[in-house]
Parts: sequence; structure tokens; C-alpha cells
Amino acid sequence: MTTKKAAAATVKATAKKVPAEKVPAPAKAAAKKPKKEHKEKVVRDSFTMPQSEYQKIAEIKETCLKAGLPVKKSEVLRAGLKALGEMNATQLKRALAGLEKIKTGRPKKP
Repeated sequence: MTTKKAAAATVKATAKKVPAEKVPAPAKAAAKKPKKEHKEKVVRDSFTMPQSEYQKIAEIKETCLKAGLPVKKSEVLRAGLKALGEMNATQLKRALAGLEKIKTGRPKKP
């Protein structure tokens, strides 16, 4: 009989020694972080425009600043693109027809 008691005691002792990490926890599976949304890739570019139109960006930035909304040059340009994108074909054609045609590329050094 002592052997049965000793065997039972060994089984109980071994069961107590099982680490908590090895026991699967359903809470751990539910606590996983949701996947991050990837930000859209940004692109750097350069362009040529008349100085009067480039100055217009500064004027728009100043107007925004007076209204309590500090903006960056890129934000002004992106807002302009968004506004152009919301136009229909006739409105867009009218807006682009009023632009002065300029040469692309860097100006020659004097």
C-alpha cells in the first residue's frame, strides 16, 4: 500500500510543478495587437513655376496663419490638388487654360 501512496504523492507533486506558461491561455490570444495600417509612401519631387505663383503659396500660408491654422507649403499644394480633383472636366479645363505655359527643367545659369 505504501507504494500506491508514494506513487499518488509523486503524481500530485509533478502536477504542481507545471509552469503557468505551458498552460495555454485564451486571454493571450485575444490580447494580440491589431495589425498596423501602413502609411502611404511619400514621394519627393521638384517642379518649375513662375515666381508670382510661388509667392501665392506664401500668401495662402499667411492667410491660414491669420485664421489660426499654421500650414506647410506641401499642405497648401495638396489642398490645391484635392480641389482640382473635385472639379468636373469643364471646370478643370477652364482652370488649366488660364495658366501660362513655361519651359520645364532648370533655368540656364547666366
